[in-house]
Amino acid sequence: MLILKKKIISILSNIFDPEIPINIYELGLIYDLRIRNKNIIRIIMTLTTPHCPVAESFTKIIKKKIFNISYVKKVDVIITFFPNWTYKFMSELARLELGV
Repeated sequence: MLILKKKIISILSNIFDPEIPINIYELGLIYDLRIRNKNIIRIIMTLTTPHCPVAESFTKIIKKKIFNISYVKKVDVIITFFPNWTYKFMSELARLELGV
């Protein structure tokens, strides 16, 4: 499952927030990533703001890209706003890139 988790993180690291030039993984938008039975994926994520114009498209993009992994049978992407996202969730690399 570690290999699958690394693949998923790689996929998430190639999806960028349209307003901030940093990928959603480094931004800290991914709160939880669970793999069950080696083929059922559950991602809990947030958005930088509840009014994010790409909220619906983010979940579709994530699902589509993860389904490209041949043995994945189900992908659930759940958006939550608890806790609210802040800059403290960003990786150190992302903070450096944004000068935060």
